Amino acid sequence: MVGGGAAGLMTATAAAECGKHVVLLEKMDQTGRKLRITGKGRCNLTNTSSLKDFLTHVGSDARFLRNCFARFFNSELMDFFEKRGVPLSVERGNRVFPSSSKALDIFLALIENLEKNPLVEIRKNCSVKNLILVEEDDGSKRVGGVRLLNGTALFAPKVIVATGGLSYPTTGSTGAGYLLAREAGHTVVDTVPSLVPLVCEEKLPEELEAFTLKNVRLWIAPIEGKKLYDGFGELSFTSDGIGGPLSLSASRLVSRHLQRGEKLIAHIDLKPAVDSQDLDRRLVNDLNSNGTRIFNDALRLWLPAEVIPLALKSMHIEYYKRLNQINSAERHRLLNFLKDCRLTLVATRDYNEAIVTQGGVSLKEIDPKTMESKLVKGLHFAGEVLDLDGDTGGYNLQIAFSTGWAAGQVNKTKTEN
Repeated sequence: MVGGGAAGLMTATAAAECGKHVVLLEKMDQTGRKLRITGKGRCNLTNTSSLKDFLTHVGSDARFLRNCFARFFNSELMDFFEKRGVPLSVERGNRVFPSSSKALDIFLALIENLEKNPLVEIRKNCSVKNLILVEEDDGSKRVGGVRLLNGTALFAPKVIVATGGLSYPTTGSTGAGYLLAREAGHTVVDTVPSLVPLVCEEKLPEELEAFTLKNVRLWIAPIEGKKLYDGFGELSFTSDGIGGPLSLSASRLVSRHLQRGEKLIAHIDLKPAVDSQDLDRRLVNDLNSNGTRIFNDALRLWLPAEVIPLALKSMHIEYYKRLNQINSAERHRLLNFLKDCRLTLVATRDYNEAIVTQGGVSLKEIDPKTMESKLVKGLHFAGEVLDLDGDTGGYNLQIAFSTGWAAGQVNKTKTEN
């Protein structure tokens, strides 16, 4: 078992429950480092949405997950932790958290049971250099174990790779699993940061940094082309772009475009509850009712103070004008800013700020029932190392736990079938 994150810990648990001897190899000095900080330390471990709805929040080939979800989905996962003494709570958006709001409780429920199990051996500070591959008489390959960085060979009939992706590399996710997969002949779909803040071409006013807009609409599209993303909710500004839930969700659909060097336009509707015609009538009334006010000061009628510097920069209206001096063309520029504030997207932040990695081991080469390689017998993959990723809201951890469970219970599954 290579990797001691969410998927690795669940895989080890499932395998041990099947009566298998498990050696869990973790290259860091602690297991579950990313799990313990996920969800800002609260751990959104799953989502109670129906299977049909859940799969709409998963990228790549969502159908791949149907088999493992049929055996271990959100209700089974919640039951798993509650039976291990972790009360859970369902919050807005069907998101599930430990009632304590402590990710540590989820980690402890996994690790303490593994540490007590005589079938499980956990080795920390233990890096895997490569797989031991054996060629059969018929030309097929099977796994024979792993070789550690210090040269030690560990022989085993099954090896499960659950090393994570590239996100949050300080927790140990450095892409090592991709190297092992390629060594075994697997295709690795090009990776990009996902659920990550987006970088703008424009220099944003300092007043905007860390400011959050609530109840706004964000849509992203090429300069010419169809929308890539359209959502409603909360948006934050960073020193060089946009973050927050809307931006993170959008990144899943735009990261690859940005990586290819495409420029995209982020459109922000600051007044989504009012259509353009009604808002224009309101602006006319406000301008007439406050004719002697200076434009710069009067912007507080329509905008938070933090957004005003961006508005002035974007609209090119002299800030000292009185409202009764604003002409119709300038009013329409104000209207356009309120309904369609535009920023040019040129990149994403890097893996240090990405919640998950998009891309990974190609699903075409993995058995969806057991997570076993179709190329090398006895080699399995689980979690973020696979080309699977989802939206924020508990989807990614459920994927990690479910694929881990399927990989760990492979023998039991085969017997049942």
